[in-house]
Amino acid sequence: MSDTVTLSIEQAEKLSIAVLEGNGFSHDHAAAITRSVVAAQSDECHSHGLYRLIGCVQTARNGGLDTHAEPEIIDQAPAITRVNAHKGCSLLSFEKGLPFLIEKSRACGVSVLAINNSFHFSALWPEVEAISSQGLVGLAMTPTHAFVAPTGGIKPLLGTNPIAFSWPRPGRTPYTFDFATSMIARGEIELHRRAGKPIPDDWAIDKAGAPTTDATKALEGAMLTFGGHKGSALSTMIGLLAGPLIGDVLGHETHAASEDAPGKPHHGEIIIAFCPETFLGADAQKHLEHAEGLFEGIIEQGARLPSQRRFEARERSRENGVTIPKALHDELVSLVVKR
Repeated sequence: MSDTVTLSIEQAEKLSIAVLEGNGFSHDHAAAITRSVVAAQSDECHSHGLYRLIGCVQTARNGGLDTHAEPEIIDQAPAITRVNAHKGCSLLSFEKGLPFLIEKSRACGVSVLAINNSFHFSALWPEVEAISSQGLVGLAMTPTHAFVAPTGGIKPLLGTNPIAFSWPRPGRTPYTFDFATSMIARGEIELHRRAGKPIPDDWAIDKAGAPTTDATKALEGAMLTFGGHKGSALSTMIGLLAGPLIGDVLGHETHAASEDAPGKPHHGEIIIAFCPETFLGADAQKHLEHAEGLFEGIIEQGARLPSQRRFEARERSRENGVTIPKALHDELVSLVVKR
């Protein structure tokens, strides 16, 4: 018997919708979440794919989010749109706010979308790629719960605090990166724990502050930033921009929902869009082509562009479907059955 299950994209979408709607999510929220997790799964980013549905369901069952919340759009300023997620998942808020972000960036050259009071769990690259697909430059940042120790410390204070960027390349896949400021995404450590596999000793420390290869001890201790003090500083910057700047909380002021308490899993996200045409007018296309020289220089050296493997995986998934561990598939199916 195989220890994996392969699903077509359509089957993966139907499973995701069934899990979410079966656990009380409105159709709009379920559809927005499904678009994100299936996109991640198609790109073979397993830590942000269908596996993430388990956390969504657990948070909802523990009262940590509103599965029917209607995002509230606030026209804050000519170049600023705010969305109050009202303790709902951030993904529907992003989709509702995106048209305003695009329109204002074209009018002003740069625009900001601030999402407040949201439950955020997802990859950021689908969001910045939604921006670059419109010919704009996208940048997104969000804090997470305090999982990461600042450089020189031993206790969690910072989040994994990811940052994503996407640059449009007409006729080509965009230049996109999306990474945590921690050594690795927390979901990767959790996947190692579930599989009973050791982790590299530079990913995290245990409760005593000692390096560990034990995923369970890592989750109980603190994760580490990439690049030492540089990653620590970037993580702090993201926490400030996606927290106090937009009137939201810092990561260490949030807490995951549990069976004992709904916690405080809600925080902010900041998304920025730049419009080359508004910055440059008739010269925009010339300067976008100028940028191609940099990308070509990277490739000519035998290096790869960020997300190149994701785009290749995306094409494979369109043809062959997505493959996940059978144990994960069974767990997802059980979430549908239990409802």
